[in-house]
Amino acid sequence: MPDIVIDHPTLVNFGRNILRAAQVPQDSADLVATALGASNLRGVDSHGFQLLPFYIQQIVDGNIDVNAQGHIAVENGSCLAYHGEQGIGQVIARNCCDHAIRLAKEHGTATVVARDSNHFGAAAFWGQRMSAAGLIGIVMCNASALVAPWQGKEKRFGTNPICMSLPGPDQWLLDMATTTVAMGKIFKASISGEPTIPAGWAIDKNGVPTTDTASAMDGWPMPLGGYKGYGLAMMAEILCAVLSGGAMSMEVGGIRTKDRPMRVSQFFMAIDVTRFMPLDEFTDRMRRLIEMMKSSAPAAGYDEVLVAGEPEWRNEERRRVTGIPLSEGVWKTLTDAAESLGVSAPAVDTMV
Repeated sequence: MPDIVIDHPTLVNFGRNILRAAQVPQDSADLVATALGASNLRGVDSHGFQLLPFYIQQIVDGNIDVNAQGHIAVENGSCLAYHGEQGIGQVIARNCCDHAIRLAKEHGTATVVARDSNHFGAAAFWGQRMSAAGLIGIVMCNASALVAPWQGKEKRFGTNPICMSLPGPDQWLLDMATTTVAMGKIFKASISGEPTIPAGWAIDKNGVPTTDTASAMDGWPMPLGGYKGYGLAMMAEILCAVLSGGAMSMEVGGIRTKDRPMRVSQFFMAIDVTRFMPLDEFTDRMRRLIEMMKSSAPAAGYDEVLVAGEPEWRNEERRRVTGIPLSEGVWKTLTDAAESLGVSAPAVDTMV
């Protein structure tokens, strides 16, 4: 199936126009479109503009309050709990990151937890917001119950991502689901009409590993490393949902759930490196550590050893020049959402 190719500024502007037509305030529309576009640039298409039609449907269904900014529920020293008021996930995440930056600058470290928020896209965008302020940024969130616990076959927790971003230019950026892949990659395969997915991605409804896309859609993503991924997912659930007083496990809705708000919980930690050593020294030490990793002889089938963040930074450099490829299926969902709101789609190229 051919891909649609669209340049990054045009895609972001198209998304912004769709959001504005859905009565999202200008500042919030800019933020959401920028965040989704950043994921597409980095090659993390599962958390890019394929999400926007689902956001629009949640707004239409009344599950997202486009005007909500959230409020501080509790602030005590370096710790803060934030009530998201069912607002746009990216807006709540921005506010929480900014509080984490403020508190970390004051106290050296900060922990901010949010409840009653919505899907905030890729965790990396928020980790980078904190690291851009010269801090180590750590982000987690819980999510819709799409995964069974280890040894179970009924869904109880989400893909619950864990992210860590370091200050300094393109140093090290980890953003991983606690499943082998994010559920968005399986949805992308389904939307794009791909009949199969790679081995190790998913389990069918009977708890058996599958490469059939339709069976994977009826099943769930495979926990990362078996029981270890299950443990990491529970850790994220505890730090996000239990600690914030928010919805847990099956209490969480989802961007594909029509009858109730998502009520997702999120966790943001910021660490001021300069409380330990000068930032330049930290950057030099990280550079040495990365060089140690990359000095390893590559294994058979590989040309080099990479560290977290490198593939995405390379994708971004390339896609800023060549444009962003979207499958016909993803492009159709976008243009259908636009048409329903009276927004015209931009001209695009087709790549066979």
